[in-house]
Amino acid sequence: MTVGELGEFGLIDHINGLVSAAGPFEGVVLGIGDDTACWRPHPGLEVATTDSLVEGVHFLVDLATPEELGWKALAVNLSDVAAMGGVPGYALISLALPPQTPVEWVTGLYRGLLDIARTFRVGVVGGDVHSASQIVVTVALWGTVNAPGPLARSAARIGDRIGITGTLGASAGGLRLLKEGRPVPGPLRQAHLHPRPQIEAGQGLLHCGVKAAIDISDGLLADLGHLCRASGVGASVAAERVPVDPHLREVFGGDALALALSGGEDYQLLFTAPGEVMEKVQVEVSFTDIGEVTQQRKGVAVMDADGRSVALTQKGWQHF
Repeated sequence: MTVGELGEFGLIDHINGLVSAAGPFEGVVLGIGDDTACWRPHPGLEVATTDSLVEGVHFLVDLATPEELGWKALAVNLSDVAAMGGVPGYALISLALPPQTPVEWVTGLYRGLLDIARTFRVGVVGGDVHSASQIVVTVALWGTVNAPGPLARSAARIGDRIGITGTLGASAGGLRLLKEGRPVPGPLRQAHLHPRPQIEAGQGLLHCGVKAAIDISDGLLADLGHLCRASGVGASVAAERVPVDPHLREVFGGDALALALSGGEDYQLLFTAPGEVMEKVQVEVSFTDIGEVTQQRKGVAVMDADGRSVALTQKGWQHF
């Protein structure tokens, strides 16, 4: 059966059944079925974010399972909350679907969505469905940040060290292999289609006294550039310290560093802090020190082991 055959209200009832089967969620007063969702806010500052996955731009239906897309749709929003040091809470899901979309595809999408929602204690409380010429999955996510948060792009200071959680480049490598029709090693596919947002790390950074952070969605160089512009500073990155994913190196060899610097969709956290704060972070959060915040305001410089500037042809993802 297709969603066109099921109809708008039949599809809403089907989605409501999937969400209801996941069980009640703490704080929800009214969920799917009313004009708005209603919940009791948690203590702290409220944060909100939204993001979309657009067919043909962010994914191709023949290269990813609906479960993978459902997981990723919520994961990219969770990563934004992680970058603020936040605790996720409630999500709204809006679907734009061609009428010929199989209902089973929507069921798979929600399996993935509800899987990651359970993992990170998120309540799916509503959304919208409508007809379109291509699939678009839009998530709006609310959360809270406790004092002294939130982490912010504008809080980097000259002399801060630059840290990265996890490794970089595997997502970009997985995407390249998928698009080229080549075999994709499990870790690279997982990194691209089943990323794990760094919620715990973000809260750990906040607890340790870090002030500045951003998640890596557009690529290390692009996102570090965003942070530098917001803070009115520059940055120097040591190329040999960049934590290139080892599985990426196995497949791409000498091209791995470029993918790690510019590939994007790693959903790791990039943060800056003074040296004494970094010492506290080492106790709670695993990270790699890759460089220093500088007075130079002309963006990000990448230096090799001999102190020479590394030439870069691409600096990250841009929609326009």
